[in-house]
Amino acid sequence: MNDADAFLLLERMVRIPSPSYEEGPIAEFLVSELSQLGFDAHIDEVGNFVASIGDGSPHGVLLGHIDTVGGTPLVHITDGVLWGRGTVDAKGPFACFIAATARAHAEGRLPGRVTLVGCVEEEAPSSKGARHIAPLLAPDWCIIGEPSGWDRVTLGYKGHIAATLVHERETTHTAHAEISAATHACRTWSSIENAATEFNTERPKLYDQLLPHLAHVESSDDGILQRAELKLALRLPENVPPARARAWLAELAPDFELDSSEGLPAWSGPRTGSLARHLSRAIAKHDGRPTFQRKTGTADLNIVAPAWGCPAVAYGPGDATFDHRPDEHVELAEFARGIAVLTEFLANSEAVVG
Repeated sequence: MNDADAFLLLERMVRIPSPSYEEGPIAEFLVSELSQLGFDAHIDEVGNFVASIGDGSPHGVLLGHIDTVGGTPLVHITDGVLWGRGTVDAKGPFACFIAATARAHAEGRLPGRVTLVGCVEEEAPSSKGARHIAPLLAPDWCIIGEPSGWDRVTLGYKGHIAATLVHERETTHTAHAEISAATHACRTWSSIENAATEFNTERPKLYDQLLPHLAHVESSDDGILQRAELKLALRLPENVPPARARAWLAELAPDFELDSSEGLPAWSGPRTGSLARHLSRAIAKHDGRPTFQRKTGTADLNIVAPAWGCPAVAYGPGDATFDHRPDEHVELAEFARGIAVLTEFLANSEAVVG
C-alpha cells in the first residue's frame, strides 16, 4: 500500500459517518477492503472490526476505534490537508495502522502476527468494544491508535469518572432565609472546584491534577418540592482511583444523592520500556526527534493495557487539539510520516519482546 492508496483509504473511511452506536457501515467497508489485502477480517459479536495477518510470534495488537463523536463537517482535501470528522480522532491513526501493517507484510518485513482491532463505542460511556476484546486476547505488545503527532509517543492517560448529584428539599417562600435547592447546588459545585484547586496546588503538571468538569445543571420546583441536579465528570490522576473520587464527592456533597459510573483509573507506562524505546527509534530513523507525553483524556489504553499486562503505548498521526472540533483535519504529509514510522517499527517489532 503506497501513500496514495493510504490517502484514498483514509478519505473513504472519513466519508462514512460512524458516530457511536452506528459503526456497522464502516466495519463492513473495512472487512471488504482488508480481505482484498490478504487479511483475515471479520466483525465480532459486539460490532468491532477485527483483522489479522501473519503468523507465529510475536503477536502484536494495533487497537483503534472506528466510532466518532457526532457532527458531519464537510469532507474535502485542500492544499494537502484532509478535513472531516475522524481525520484525527481516530480514523486517521487507524488508517495509519492498516497501511503500515499491509506495507510491512507486502515487503516481507512483518515478523509474527499482527491483529488490528477497530473498537466500537470508544466515544460513548460504555467503551463497549474495548471491554469486549480485553479478555479475548493476550498480545506481546499493543499500540493504541490515538493522535499523538507523528513524532510523539503517548505513555498514558488520566482516569475518569462521571457522576450525577441530586438534591431535593421542600419549597419555601423566596422571602424566607432558606436557600433554594438550585442555590445549594451551585454552592456545592463551587466547593468541589475549590477542593480540586487545593488538591492541585502542589501539582504543577496537568496530568497529576484532579480536573472537575460540570457538564449539565438542571433545577425544578413543582410547588411542593425543589430539585437540583448536577452532572459532572472528573479527570483523575494516577493516585486517585475511581473509588476514592466517589468518596471525595460524597464527602463534599453529603446531602446529595450520588450516582456514579464505574469509572476508569489512570494508566501509564515507562518511557524506558521496550515498546516506547523501539517506537522512538523508528521515529528517529525518519528524522524525527521523538518526545513522550501523558495526556489528560482517557482512552481504550486504560482498559486493555492493565488487562493484557504487556508493553503498551498510544501513537498516531494528527494534532489532538482538533479532536471533536468542527474544523478537524490532518495534514496528509504527517499521515504519511506516521505510516513510515509504524512500518519501520513493525519490521523490527520482534525486538520488543526479544
